[in-house]
Amino acid sequence: MVNDTAETLDAYEHWAPDYPPMPHNPLMRAEQLAMLRHWPELAGRRALDLACGSGRYALIMAKEARQVVAVDFSPSMLSQVTSGSRVRAEMSRLPFRSGAFHVVICGLAVAHAPDLDAWMGEVARVLTADGVLLYSDFHPEASRAGMTRSFKDRSGHRRDVPHRRYDLEAHRQAALSAGLTIQRSEEIRVGAQLNEAFPGSREVYARWEGMPMILVVRAAKVRT
Repeated sequence: MVNDTAETLDAYEHWAPDYPPMPHNPLMRAEQLAMLRHWPELAGRRALDLACGSGRYALIMAKEARQVVAVDFSPSMLSQVTSGSRVRAEMSRLPFRSGAFHVVICGLAVAHAPDLDAWMGEVARVLTADGVLLYSDFHPEASRAGMTRSFKDRSGHRRDVPHRRYDLEAHRQAALSAGLTIQRSEEIRVGAQLNEAFPGSREVYARWEGMPMILVVRAAKVRT
């Protein structure tokens, strides 16, 4: 498997100055609304914002959780995080004891994991016996259709962020192997959950009507 960790890190280091701790485009706003629909109980619990970026989910978790830790491998992203304790680490190699967190939240980052099974196993390790994982990522069908994760840096240069394509069955199998049960999942589709108007949106929505853009998954150690 190609090791693109350095390229991914470089992309986020350049993106960080223009990456606010809030959903800053229609896709992210639709993603966050979906995440909040499946939001776990946080009152009195220890929570991890994994691959936190600039910390938008840490901000939300800090309103309820007893303790919040925000982890990312980009120093520039971490420098913008204002809620919880900041820790620099890779998302599949976490410097925490087993059972450290009741809740793990991971927004739009799973496809950066070099190995989905290893990532899911590491998350399961740091979850308590009744812990909950809630994560989102770009849908594999959107990737298969040729859509990319990209941005323009301050010099106007377009940068593509490397990501892997993990199909839905891979998510199910990774959860099963890690001892997690998928409780809920949701696909954010163009024209349905993703319908916010923006310049050129009519043409975009007409072209991609019905395309699943985001996958949201909630899983837990307890079987329901």
